[in-house]
Amino acid sequence: MATGLLGPVEIRELAGRLGVAPTKRLGQNFVHDPNTVRRIVAAAGLAPDDVALEVGPGLGSLTLGLLPVAAHVHAVELDPALAAALPATVADRAGAGPAGRLTVHHADALRIGAAELTEPPPTALVANLPYNVAVPVVLHLLAALPTLRRGLVMVQKEVADRLVAGPGSKVYGVPSVKLAWYAAARGAGKVPPNVFWPVPNVDSGLVAFTRREPPRTDVPRERVFAVVDAAFAQRRKTLRAALAGWAGGPDRAAAALVAAGVDPGARGEALTVAQFAAIAASAPTGTTGAE
Repeated sequence: MATGLLGPVEIRELAGRLGVAPTKRLGQNFVHDPNTVRRIVAAAGLAPDDVALEVGPGLGSLTLGLLPVAAHVHAVELDPALAAALPATVADRAGAGPAGRLTVHHADALRIGAAELTEPPPTALVANLPYNVAVPVVLHLLAALPTLRRGLVMVQKEVADRLVAGPGSKVYGVPSVKLAWYAAARGAGKVPPNVFWPVPNVDSGLVAFTRREPPRTDVPRERVFAVVDAAFAQRRKTLRAALAGWAGGPDRAAAALVAAGVDPGARGEALTVAQFAAIAASAPTGTTGAE
């Protein structure tokens, strides 16, 4: 494991030297506890040939923990000052060898794709994600990067609970179903606020996921996600009513539901991702939807 991990003093000194102040706009909360970094890296379970993708590396706390155990690390950073400083920080604290296995991308993780992340392509997402874009980032990267096999992300605890929730849970919803389309997910623990600078006013949670085949290959993901969005837009309504706009009327929605083997009187929170896919596959001709 790396001996040059950043602690509270080093984090503040480095930020001061770079003239960097964490901003809410970018969702920046820097981890300053080496034990938390070690815990995240261990929970990620990387193999020696894994190529890690880190989103929002910030000052480099997690990057320094990943480099000794990954074949390569792609770090995607939106803040230009942080992106420019990261290679020097790694070289200074970890040496030239690990620094040579780091590629920093000054880019928006919501727009980056497979064409930018090559040589070698990433196989595992390991990141302390900005709270404000955590779910869109995870879903975008799973869609854009078919080489991603697994992931371990730290997000707001409330978001973590939603991502891993199953049918019937009070917090089961759009994020739960869409992540389930791509992967099997589970909670991997809670992280207290005091390991961050600045200290957030909420707990964080770790979510681990492993990619799997989608429940169906005969229906486009965009069509399935359109059904999911419609079903949860009005949670208290039955699916017959909630999907009326999507299907072109309540009767057409009911027909699609019956064809999929789903009770038209059920609600979205009771359905699995496979059932949503079955509804999308039974959609009336002309039904459209976007992701």
